[in-house]
Parts: sequence; C-alpha cells; structure tokens
Amino acid sequence: MDYQNTLAYLYDSVPMFQQVGGSAYKEGLENTRILDEHFGHPHRSFQSIHVAGTNGKGSCSHTLAAILQTAGYRVGLYTSPHLVDFRERIRVNGEPVPEEYVVRFVEKERSFFEPLHPSFFELTTAMAFCYFADEQVDVAVIEVGLGGRLDCTNIISPDLCIITNISFDHTQFLGNMLAKIAGEKAGIIKKDTPVVIGETTPETKPVFQEKAREVSAPIFFAEENDREDYPGVECELKGLYQVKNTWTLLTALPLLKEAGYRIDEQSVRDGFAHVCELTGLMGRWQKLQDAPTLICDTGHNVGGMTYIVEQLKQQAYRRLHIIIGMVNDKDISGVLALLPQEATYYFTKASVKRALAEDELSCLAAAVGLQGDCYPDVPSAVRAAQEKSHPEDFIFVGGSSFIVADLLANRDALNLH
Repeated sequence: MDYQNTLAYLYDSVPMFQQVGGSAYKEGLENTRILDEHFGHPHRSFQSIHVAGTNGKGSCSHTLAAILQTAGYRVGLYTSPHLVDFRERIRVNGEPVPEEYVVRFVEKERSFFEPLHPSFFELTTAMAFCYFADEQVDVAVIEVGLGGRLDCTNIISPDLCIITNISFDHTQFLGNMLAKIAGEKAGIIKKDTPVVIGETTPETKPVFQEKAREVSAPIFFAEENDREDYPGVECELKGLYQVKNTWTLLTALPLLKEAGYRIDEQSVRDGFAHVCELTGLMGRWQKLQDAPTLICDTGHNVGGMTYIVEQLKQQAYRRLHIIIGMVNDKDISGVLALLPQEATYYFTKASVKRALAEDELSCLAAAVGLQGDCYPDVPSAVRAAQEKSHPEDFIFVGGSSFIVADLLANRDALNLH
C-alpha cells in the first residue's frame, strides 16, 4: 500500500472520532494496554510531559515542545486532531512522521491489531509511542485526546502533568457538570508527580486538590503564580487566550528545571517567539491574508469562542464577515449566542460526516439574530466573503477545527498565504 491507501485503510477500518464522533469513542484502556504490551512498552524508553484540558492544550503542547527543542532536546510531540495531513499528529523536532513509517507500521502490524478492533486514536497513539522510541527522543510532549482518566495516552509516567482549564466539551462522555469533567481530566494526575493547573473555577479547584492529595502529587495553580522569571516574553501566538496558556507554561518551567531539565532563558524566549516555525502549529488566530484581513482559529466550544469574540471586538475594520460551520455534537446554540449580530455570516459545513448541514446551522443562527447566506463547502464560502469584502474589512473563519482544516487544505486555490 502507498501512503494514501494506508490512510484510507485506517480511516475505513478503525473508527475515527474526527470523522464519525461518538461511535469511535472506546472507553477504557484494555486495548491500549494490549497494544503497549505487544510493542514492548515503547513509552518507557523516553521521558514525557502530559497535557490535558478543554481548551489550550494544543497550544501549550506545541509551545512546550518548541522551548525544549530550542534547549537542545530531541522532542517528540503527539497532538490531535490533524488539520491537513495525518502526519501532523506525530512529530520529532517539528518534523512530521515520514509517510513510509506510517505505511510500514500498518503493513507490519495489521495482522495483530485487526482482531483487536482498536479505535483510530488507540492505534495512532501506539504508532506515536513506537515512533518516538525508534527515533530515540529525549522527551515527548503528549497531548490527551479526550478527557484524561480513560484516555489511551494515560499509560505514560510523565515528569509533569499540565491541565490547562475546564469548560464544557464532549459532555456526552465526560459529564455535563464542570466538577465531573474536572474529575475526568484529573485522572492524568500521577503519584508523586507535580501537576500544574492553568485555570480553575469554584467547582473545579477542589476536584484537582482532592485528586492531588489522594496521590501525593505536588499541585501548582498558574493563577496563584506571581513569579516574573521572563519579563516581556514575546509570544508568536496572538490569540487572547494565549495569555493564560503563557502563564500556565511559565508556572510549569521551574518545575521541569527542578526535575533536571536544562532550559535557559533564551530557549524559553525563542520557543515562545517561534513556536509555529519550530513545531508546525497552525490554526491559532492565524492570519492568512491582508486587505481584507483573514484570520482563522480552531476554537470550537463556548470556552474557546468567548475569547475569540472578545478579540474580534478589539479589531479595527469597516465590516466584519464571519464564515462559520460546526459539528453536530457541540453546544451549537451556546456558541451562536456569543457571536456578534452586526456581522455578515456565511454558513457552511466541513467535509466530515459529523458536520452540521449549513441550512440547519443557518436556522439555529437566525433564532439568535444572526443573518447570512448558506454555502455547501468552505472554499465557496471564503470566495464569497472575499468577493464581498473591501480591503478594510475583516474576515474570520472558524466554529470548528474541521472548518479551519478545509480552509488550510485549500489555501493555494484561495490565494491565501
């Protein structure tokens, strides 16, 4: 099989949450442990840092990897979902896993894993850990896929755990109360392993404190950190929500140093300043066009969209155009209720099965006073916005990671840089 056929096989034969949603979710770690045993526990051959949270865990993971790379470490980075190419999920020093490795892994191991019927994420996690071991990384930054306690990344024994924040997302699996969701995320807290909590609420803080006490884990709250180790640190990521991510990381770095990591000040500054170039991160308040300005962002739930709407208010423009699509298992009405009524809307859908039809989205939007036209796909919506915009206008593209993925996959055709 070539790479494209291998991907088609993976997508078709193991359920992929990115495409089908809840039916791909497998609760429990049984398959993960069987795969881990089969491959000889590859995660034990490198150090690791575990990152969970509702929003911000991807940005934190990439920035931390960039800092460690700059400090001279060989760094594995495992994140999800991918935006354009599957290989974005598994990187070493910013370079995606080679196509040949993906093909060879599937061809060699399919006779073992097919009878197991693993989920796409279970299989991808096993592949990532094997690749990092094969590549002899010093440390891997591992982003939780969903939740924490039962996530298949939760077999690692990290040097540090980070939980960025808790808000409502994937409530069908994690619960519909913040304390319940926090309990699932707190499942990554390990015995005697320090944990940094980026942001708390009155409901979530006691949950983290109780879990940390239970397993004797030193716990640190970024909100209580008043150290100013890196004054004026310049962040390449410009989203408003990155301020809290930055504070979370600045709380984590002294703990890594205490654990023996060699991280100097210049590495920290360079990592923050060049995270996209060093790690390939995309889709975080990413500018793709000037005159009119076009920005995309993967924020896709109420927590993420709250920051985006606040940032849109801070922009200067003649008119605001919003291209939006969502998937059907999110709090769609909650997100729509946040959006500005004075914008011109372009309702569309991503090229995944979970995508909500654009006419359904338009109806829900109309109920909260948002007006606009429907477009069958992201490129047609973007072209329409480009045609209707003046140079002084502002175009925002988002609502779902998959909307941003479709935008980035078509950036050449849309003349975006």
